[in-house]
Amino acid sequence: MFDPTAFDNMKVVIEGALYDLDLAGKIEIIDRNDIVNMAKMSRSFDLYFRLPEALESAKIEINSDFINLATELLPNSLSEKQSGCYMNLQFFHEGITEAKPLKKIQRILFDIWGGTRKIGQSFTINPSESMIYNVISIELDRLVGEDQMEDMVELIDTMVTTLEHLQSYLIEIQTT
Repeated sequence: MFDPTAFDNMKVVIEGALYDLDLAGKIEIIDRNDIVNMAKMSRSFDLYFRLPEALESAKIEINSDFINLATELLPNSLSEKQSGCYMNLQFFHEGITEAKPLKKIQRILFDIWGGTRKIGQSFTINPSESMIYNVISIELDRLVGEDQMEDMVELIDTMVTTLEHLQSYLIEIQTT
């Protein structure tokens, strides 16, 4: 019988939790990618979502490479510390380049995610469209395994909370 990998199991949990929120009307799923790279024997899955009718969005991504897969399939030959997936979290919004609002956003994220996460912000200016695109990255800096499966739903809830706070703050600064 087929035994799913940690990547497969985590993907199902993440998809299920996000699609449940979508069906309940709490979020809208706006994009989904499930990629298998046969040349490198790696997998990547990401799902983009936002609050209903909001401009701000989020992405949750998991990646698994050859070593992660081999560790699961050949547990006696490799360190089991390599079993699992890497996870990336990002949030997207537009139009902010000033230091004061960026610092306030950093503080909001720190309050939600705590001081143990590395939180980065960057922006790109597209002169041809006269647009500024902001990206917030939350780094987990560790391999996530099936032991943390129950934490996935809580992580997704925290992402939704982050979007709510981000949206509230961006509406606040637009009206002032």
